[in-house]
Amino acid sequence: MDFNATPLAASGAAVGGIVPFLVGVIIVGGLIGAVWWGRRQRAEQPAPPRPEEQPRLPDSGPVGPVTERREPDEMPQGQDRLNPHQMGGDSSHRAADQERPTWSDNDSGGFGSGGPGRT
Repeated sequence: MDFNATPLAASGAAVGGIVPFLVGVIIVGGLIGAVWWGRRQRAEQPAPPRPEEQPRLPDSGPVGPVTERREPDEMPQGQDRLNPHQMGGDSSHRAADQERPTWSDNDSGGFGSGGPGRT
């Protein structure tokens, strides 16, 4: 009989049960620490605003939508193509002519509407 294999098998079974238990204890301890740290951080933040500190509707009522024509800035001519980082932000400005465009007689009315289009 080989008696040396029995202690190794027993130690393997012990390690097979102890190691997962210790890993579980470490994970649970980490989760408890994370909850404790998060509650501490939350306690240091300012309280949410009270109802009397909330924004109020103006006495004149709600502001309605504004409809106006906007014109884009002109693209520079004679230069290489601009990259997005060279374009800048929303740089449109109010159009001098605020009349809405109307359909001409030769327009089809929309894509796929079946009209002949511009002829």
